[in-house]
Amino acid sequence: MNLDVEMLSRIQFGFTVGFHYLFPPLTIGLAWQMVIMESLFHRTGDKLYEQMARYWTKLFAITFAVGVATGIVMEFQFGTNWSIYSKYVGDVFGSALAAEGIFAFFLESGFLAVLVFGWDRVSPRVHLLSTWMVALGATFSALWIVVANSWQQTPAGFHIVNGRAEITNFWEVVFNPSSMHRLNHVLLGAFILGAFFVMSVSAWYLLHGRHLAFARRSFTVALIVAFVASVAELGSGHLQADKVSKTQPPKLAAFEGHFKTAEGGTPLYLFGWANQAEKKTTGLYIPGGLSFLLHQNFTTPVTALDQFPEDEWPPVNLSFQTYHIMVGTGMMMIGLTSLALLLLLWRGKLFEQRWLLWVFVPAVLLPYLSNECGWMAAEVGRQPWIVWGLLKTGDALSPAVSAGQVLGSLLMFGVIYGLLFMVWIHVLNDKIQRGPEAAEPMTGMGAGFLAAAETLADPGGASMSEAHEDEESN
Repeated sequence: MNLDVEMLSRIQFGFTVGFHYLFPPLTIGLAWQMVIMESLFHRTGDKLYEQMARYWTKLFAITFAVGVATGIVMEFQFGTNWSIYSKYVGDVFGSALAAEGIFAFFLESGFLAVLVFGWDRVSPRVHLLSTWMVALGATFSALWIVVANSWQQTPAGFHIVNGRAEITNFWEVVFNPSSMHRLNHVLLGAFILGAFFVMSVSAWYLLHGRHLAFARRSFTVALIVAFVASVAELGSGHLQADKVSKTQPPKLAAFEGHFKTAEGGTPLYLFGWANQAEKKTTGLYIPGGLSFLLHQNFTTPVTALDQFPEDEWPPVNLSFQTYHIMVGTGMMMIGLTSLALLLLLWRGKLFEQRWLLWVFVPAVLLPYLSNECGWMAAEVGRQPWIVWGLLKTGDALSPAVSAGQVLGSLLMFGVIYGLLFMVWIHVLNDKIQRGPEAAEPMTGMGAGFLAAAETLADPGGASMSEAHEDEESN
């Protein structure tokens, strides 16, 4: 059996990164959900918000721990499997990773113990500060990782010295042509995932008649965030696609399945199949749709793959499918949150629709699928380059690593990560089954806008005092 060390190394890195990417977006999204809930507790004095913040903090901590454990492996792979790449980009990539450790990870982990264990040991203001710092740390961590990845896509602020890319302008590296567009897209995806996770668990409680006040309020907070972030993600995606059309045109051509530059306008495929061997895409499309999105008219052609050497084409169908899955799931999330918020919440029927609650329970898979496919599209779409226009993936491997060694470690990672995933699911399920601790009666100011929204959503529901009694009985 002839094993390809390059393909195996790519599969191994893709597998470990893809598995790791299950956790950081969720921790970022949950962290900002916790910030909203705890801030509302301080503003209103409503103990139900404190109960919500305490509970979601527990699930955040579990996910954060697994995310840290899985993230370490990737950095080792740079040295073991991709030594030529590490030598080439070490000055640039190392600076971004160092900045993440100093400005982000230390901030996040430094306040994590106060966040998780300090509820009854520090003042409420100090604990709120720790929640903000953990959320900011998680966000800064994403910033530096996105900067490093974006530099590989659109290199800037460097020069080549003895076969190495060395920084000439740090801020040009940070604000390279694609970094801020990617950062917005990644963070919005994380906010959506965190919100859908909260709605999934809350919907399950509502369907089973458990922790009703907690579930209604949690669902309402998360629904507002999910709707706003989903709509904003659509705009962010359009801006990013427009940027890709200028900085990486063959990638966009692969995303859209265009092999030949069309005259009289380029269609926009809604779905289909891109046959790279025959250089043909079949599927449902809008005539001139891509031209309109990029040029605001239906006739200006968009550059296709025929304008580039075939040995610089990415795997077209894989790029096409993952990109369209990302877009399709994004549109589904906009539709689902719009239905829940605009049609049901305002009409006061949100929590009466059991069929919709059942949809929201597994709907957390939508942002997961969108995030993973978006990452795959971005990385597969830049092939065969590992650093765009400068270093090809096949030239970045470690010469001393054999295919058998990569295959053996890949199988080992598969077993370990499979066990780790089962542990994570088991612990999460245990915490969800137990549910939140009972909230104390409301004190201070009223619950504000969200409480009014909750009342609108369920006008026939129990009063707040009755809801707290219901919580204690559950």
